[in-house]
Amino acid sequence: QVQLVESGGGLVQAGGSLRLSCAASGSIFSIYAMGWYRQAPGKQRELVATITRGGSTNYADSVKGRFTISRDNAKNTVYLQMNSLKPEDTAVYYCSANPQSPFGSWGQGTQVTVSS
Repeated sequence: QVQLVESGGGLVQAGGSLRLSCAASGSIFSIYAMGWYRQAPGKQRELVATITRGGSTNYADSVKGRFTISRDNAKNTVYLQMNSLKPEDTAVYYCSANPQSPFGSWGQGTQVTVSS
């Protein structure tokens, strides 16, 4: 099994920045990708960004150019750097090991709120 511990959420003004962190432990060998989802009230869950074991990254169109996903393999940690934040970025952000897999692992979520 994989355990995920998230940190870094909070309240910021539009145009500001936050960095989310997700530390993984457990069966690290089983992780082939890491990613971040977000879900806002009344909206469907959205896959924001992914990074594969090989280092390939992918982003939702809504965040491309503003968000950057990265990893520190020595620390088993993945980051989401969020710049130029907009009120529509307000959501609960979830870290995931093996995103889009029904057998993947998930964090409990961290709230990001962007004020106008």
